Amino acid sequence: MTSSIFETLGVSMLEHHWTTLLSSAVVCGIIVQLSQVICPILFPVTYPKLQGSKKLNWDVHVVSTVHALTIVSLATPLFWNENLTQNRIFGYDFYAGQVYAVCCGYFLWDTIHSIRHIKDFGIGFVLHGICSFSVFIFSFRPFLQYYGSYYLMFELSTPFLNIHWFMDKTGLTGSIYQKINGLFLLTVFFCVRIVFGVYTTYECLMSVLPVLDLVPMHLRVVYTSANVALNSLNVFWFYKMVSSLARRFSTPKHDAANRKREQ
Repeated sequence: MTSSIFETLGVSMLEHHWTTLLSSAVVCGIIVQLSQVICPILFPVTYPKLQGSKKLNWDVHVVSTVHALTIVSLATPLFWNENLTQNRIFGYDFYAGQVYAVCCGYFLWDTIHSIRHIKDFGIGFVLHGICSFSVFIFSFRPFLQYYGSYYLMFELSTPFLNIHWFMDKTGLTGSIYQKINGLFLLTVFFCVRIVFGVYTTYECLMSVLPVLDLVPMHLRVVYTSANVALNSLNVFWFYKMVSSLARRFSTPKHDAANRKREQ
């Protein structure tokens, strides 16, 4: 019964991984509950003062950090997975399926959570969750399971981004610790999302072109759109981060000089 459903949906291999996917989504919800218990102890000055969407946002960042660290660790071995390296486009491996099930479970939770709190977080987070889920769910066709591990490496920058956010909320804005973290954030983001991201897109394209006739049109549209959007957003986000950090950590003397030039 379940196999026929997944085959109809075009994700036949999900038959072996749907329980992991749902379990991953449930675990994300559990992490939120744990955050609400543990964070008041770890951050007694900051967390109890958070209200409404601010507290929700904190918990979301906790889940995001745990997911990033987990998924990068799980996805790294896929670079040397023989089942996938031998067929980079249509190859399938059970372990890889489990990794992508964990990933999809997170994005499923993220989408549902964003819909529930759309008034607080806006439609953008909903669309991000849906798009991310859609891209990785088709790995169960199977399709691009090998290159999926490449894209999951983008999550290497997430912990640094979240640490930067947490520092803002805990009174460490502009501190030496935030400066050091900011340097790591920019370096890792540029390396994994810009340099490695463009390289991954090129490598994936070169691998797909010889078998393009075997790829359904809807997958061509989904993955082409996702690649263009993601690479463009990464460049935009990097520019915004550099600008933000430059303004935040500019010296008073430098600011005064800038104002004088503007007069």
